[in-house]
Amino acid sequence: MADRFFSTWATLIRLTLLVSVWIWQLPETVFGGSSNSLMDITPNGLYLIVANTDSDSISLVDVKKNQTIKEIHVGKRPEGISWVGNGPEALVTLYNEDAIALVNTEKGSLKKLTGLIEPYGIICLRDGKTAYVSLDYPGKIAEIDLENWRVKRNLSAGEWCRGLALNADESRLYVTNFYSGTLTALDRVSGRVVDTWPGRIDENLSRHVLIHPKREKAYLSLLRSRTEVFDVAGSLLPYLTICDLWDSKKKPGETRRRSIKLDSYQGTYVVAEPWETAMTSDGKWFFGIHAATGDMFVSQVVDDDYRELDRQGRAIYLGKIPRAVRVSPDNQTLYVYTALDFAVQVYRISDMEHQKTISVCKAPEDAKWVRGNFLFHSANRPMTSRRWIACSSCHPGGLPDHRIWHNPEGYRKTPSLAGLAHTHPLHWSADRDEVQDFEYTIRGKLMGGRGLAPQITLKPRTEFRSPSELDQHLSGKSEDLDALAIYTNSFTPRLSPHIPAPGRLSEKAQLGKSIFFREDVGCVKCHSGPYYSDSSLKKPFHLHDVGTGNDPDEKMEPKYDTPTLLGVYRSAPYLHNGKAKTLMDVLTTCNPKDEHGKTSHLSQKEKEMLVEFLRSLPYENPPDETPNTVPFRRKTAKTALRR
Repeated sequence: MADRFFSTWATLIRLTLLVSVWIWQLPETVFGGSSNSLMDITPNGLYLIVANTDSDSISLVDVKKNQTIKEIHVGKRPEGISWVGNGPEALVTLYNEDAIALVNTEKGSLKKLTGLIEPYGIICLRDGKTAYVSLDYPGKIAEIDLENWRVKRNLSAGEWCRGLALNADESRLYVTNFYSGTLTALDRVSGRVVDTWPGRIDENLSRHVLIHPKREKAYLSLLRSRTEVFDVAGSLLPYLTICDLWDSKKKPGETRRRSIKLDSYQGTYVVAEPWETAMTSDGKWFFGIHAATGDMFVSQVVDDDYRELDRQGRAIYLGKIPRAVRVSPDNQTLYVYTALDFAVQVYRISDMEHQKTISVCKAPEDAKWVRGNFLFHSANRPMTSRRWIACSSCHPGGLPDHRIWHNPEGYRKTPSLAGLAHTHPLHWSADRDEVQDFEYTIRGKLMGGRGLAPQITLKPRTEFRSPSELDQHLSGKSEDLDALAIYTNSFTPRLSPHIPAPGRLSEKAQLGKSIFFREDVGCVKCHSGPYYSDSSLKKPFHLHDVGTGNDPDEKMEPKYDTPTLLGVYRSAPYLHNGKAKTLMDVLTTCNPKDEHGKTSHLSQKEKEMLVEFLRSLPYENPPDETPNTVPFRRKTAKTALRR
């Protein structure tokens, strides 16, 4: 990989960093685990630990030997990891188990703490007695008493908590909102919100925050979604947002939030999906990785409030889907986790020379699923031509991006992919009858790629044609297209947190269920079966006009495929155009003529019961096979991720 690198800037970086290393002393405030990541290094610099999200394991790496000591299976979908002091214990979040685990890396043993809904990031205090966990839904921070292994308290930090970091003296906790990029500061002792830096209306997908070790600065990697633009070069833009952490009362009226546009940070070199950042402990060097294009910028930190960063040299290609970056405590080594290489890349910081690739885990056995995983998350060729967008840019982890896009056919809300294998046809207007049909999207205006089946001439489609006219089948024609379909169809619904236990409903939700199935209400006429959808590949498709397609911008017949209701509790806003802000709005303000089920005759109490039932879906795991299940999917229940 070294032959990819450049030499024109290497001498400057080498001389500057060698001087800083010679005079460097480890500050007392620098410690491992100060921000959430899939990777962490002990403060003594001896051991690196990695959370392998797709392999349900963690890996222990000996830093001196640059080799993996062991891989430990921990549970479903680890999303964050943090050492407890210098180890040997480490904490890991298990997103799909609603749990965290305390792992003894010497013995390979672990214990779990359950009841933490969608745990994502985790960090630990220096004293090893307290940890903090960001809970994606419903948006809380769990404070964990490690000595007694219990949740001490839940702190409110706004919705959709993901990014998590501590300042140098551990007095404040900083949290990012995944869907808005809003940064929130909590006083760690009182647990109260003490400051907020609101994100722009178009900012999205902020999963990490980095705090400058010596200055009042926070760095957030995120996207800006231009929902009125349907074009590969304008819909999604990568940004690094920098927040000034000083009190707004000191300088009223001055902005404390500015951004660097990363697709023009190096001339015309485009990157996609800014994921995570790291900084040397002296605050001099900054590293930002981009998952969808597989590369990294190296920058010198500028001590002002205008330029902020001075890019050094060209972008460095890292490997497949980098998702974590860490600096060694002595500032000499950089570690990057390339998730779909299932490896850690090691760089010498003084000249950014690649030192070694450390394999940390085995790839999952399903090679087609792994290939589809890579294609889904890649913004490089052949998926796109101009590197701005990947499938995952709008469907992160199979979830919706909570955006309403002005597509050529009209306004469309990004749907969840959970249960997709059982709810074909696809799109609100059912204009796709197989995932392989997204070859049209890959080659089209939105992605502009060469495609995964370039040998096939696609039949031209007139704009907004009837879905009954779909007559070209692409499944079985391309291994890559089939692999993409297998991965995209692998997302399965997770049980609702609004239930008392798996398979059970609260009393209020049980009453709502009886209302849902009442003939005079009519919900079940369309939302039927185990996936609460009458979607079927039998033609003519089951499309319904429920009185919601009266937008002047709507170009297609206002009949829509029935979306699944599984997981509807976390997918607001609702309807194909996102006009219903809440589930109650679906039943009331957006259903004035009783065309979308008959609800006007229900009392307010009955409507609330009905909403409670909807929020409880799914309360039991749906079947893995239905009459409408498609063949291109990951079929074994033990490997299907409940995302």
